Amino acid sequence: MPELLKAPLVVEFPFTRSLGPVQSAFLTGLRERTVLGVRTSDGKVLVPPVEYDPVTADELRDMVEVSATGTVTTWAWNPEPRRGQPLDKPFAWVLVKLDGADTALLHALDAEGPDAVHTGMRVRVRWAEERSGAITDIACFEPYDGEAGTEAAPHDGQFEDRVSGIVAQARLDYTYSPGRAQSAYITAVAERKMVGERCPSCAKVYIPPRGACPTCGVATREAVEVGPRGTVTTFCIVNVKAKNLDIELPYVYAHIALDGADLALHGRIAGIPYDQVRMGLRVEPVWTEGGRYPDHYRPTGEPDADYDTYKELV
Repeated sequence: MPELLKAPLVVEFPFTRSLGPVQSAFLTGLRERTVLGVRTSDGKVLVPPVEYDPVTADELRDMVEVSATGTVTTWAWNPEPRRGQPLDKPFAWVLVKLDGADTALLHALDAEGPDAVHTGMRVRVRWAEERSGAITDIACFEPYDGEAGTEAAPHDGQFEDRVSGIVAQARLDYTYSPGRAQSAYITAVAERKMVGERCPSCAKVYIPPRGACPTCGVATREAVEVGPRGTVTTFCIVNVKAKNLDIELPYVYAHIALDGADLALHGRIAGIPYDQVRMGLRVEPVWTEGGRYPDHYRPTGEPDADYDTYKELV
């Protein structure tokens, strides 16, 4: 059995969104060290504020200011902070109902160990030294033994230079193992072989193999070498440049049915003008020097495949 592969992977992208009047007022308020909520038709104060009543779906615009002090309603200890979290030392995640609010706000609590945290403890906002109009303008919460804050007070939600949009960096770090079947496939590709697996029930050959037939649900074990030539079954023309991908636009990405396979894989088509790529085009893989997988596929010069030979793989 080949060695099972694993590798650290990161999925990261910026998420950009515009803000309506309620969220704009809330985030701009944080920049000004002011916590705003919104009052519902039945008099409840929601913090963080929302634009529509979660019960009646009525539009909400009645902004109110609440206190920067509050009470922990529940909590969980985080012994190993991860990249991008509010604190770089162990801390507690807490839900805090601020004085004057009827709902709780999720944030971090700077506390000296889990024994120092309990439901019902009093806390206050610790403001970030530099604030830009984001939830991170609240650096964290900290224990507080002072007086309770005042009741919610009406606020017009108006500030100078209001925040109108935010960019949030979404990121996921994880270790991925492709498992037995795909480890064998990746190892074979590095040796410039295209190896799939045959289903013992329906006899279809899947590449990349999945370890089990998606149609029959039975395990696959029989290795079958396919291709390396194949047929373009369908394709798209890419006109948007991807970050860190040095490929001249436009280019073509296609589904390619390798000879002998019953599942199309995808790859980039090169060696031909993008507007000449077509369904049925016969292609072969091209490896670069030292490459572990095909850099792209190019035309073989063979006549186009008849549609009936690949129509089930479109």
